[in-house]
Amino acid sequence: MYHTVSYAFRNDDASIMTVDSVGWQNVSHPKYRCSSDARPDSGHVVFQYTLSGQGYLDIGGQTLSLPKGHALLVKVDDEHCYYYQEENEQPWEFVWINIRGEEASRIWNLVIEKEGHVISRSADSPLIQELWNIIRLINQEKVTDRYRLSVQVYQWLLTLVQSSRDAEKDIGELSVNAIEKCKQYVRENYAAPITLDMLAQHCEINKHYLCRLFQRSEQTSPLAYLKDRRIEAALTLLRTTELPISVIGQKCGFESPSYFGKVFRQYMSMSPTDYRLNKLDFPYEAIYYE
Repeated sequence: MYHTVSYAFRNDDASIMTVDSVGWQNVSHPKYRCSSDARPDSGHVVFQYTLSGQGYLDIGGQTLSLPKGHALLVKVDDEHCYYYQEENEQPWEFVWINIRGEEASRIWNLVIEKEGHVISRSADSPLIQELWNIIRLINQEKVTDRYRLSVQVYQWLLTLVQSSRDAEKDIGELSVNAIEKCKQYVRENYAAPITLDMLAQHCEINKHYLCRLFQRSEQTSPLAYLKDRRIEAALTLLRTTELPISVIGQKCGFESPSYFGKVFRQYMSMSPTDYRLNKLDFPYEAIYYE
């Protein structure tokens, strides 16, 4: 049998990305099948997350299971079918969202390329909690305005992209703590002479392991991260103070004026003096590279 809490939205405005339908469902009947060849919602994408029980997804010549903590991502126009099997011992309970809009389709491509059509997330993750928030917004606050819902959906999609990138890093909590400890030390001490050995000692791990962790998590090296923070500080000082260029370089941790000028040109394609004067093309008091 079915137990359903669901909401659908129908309008002719195709100019924005928004919710087509969203809800929670508990399925225990084998007739539950969602096949792409029987769907009218061409151009839409679907996210369906298992809370308990299990479902299945047939796509690309494979049958993928959807146990607790796993979600399917499919584009309605791609051949697929997701369904419940009667021999399962318990119903398939899930939350889902159906989204229409080209941006949703683009984001689906990004996530599917990284993780495939089935992804794993914990029930208390920001991604799933924000999906529940959309349901609550409609259910409890009676929000039906398509523009407000579009804002909520886009925020949820950004969370999906971020969580996908975090999943790709695939590092443990201790490693995350070491990376954050390293980053905090750099942010607080970028003006001092810092070496890789010093960073590794501060984080209490091997320097080669620190480099591997940092590359995997941040897609850069610890010393490149340090250089970014130094240039950020220099850019701000150039625009907000009258300090001499040589003093700014020294305050930002560069060992000599010539090295400061060389690194600065690598980032800005101009000298520190030219940047200080060139306020029309770069009218910012600060620029960030993180």
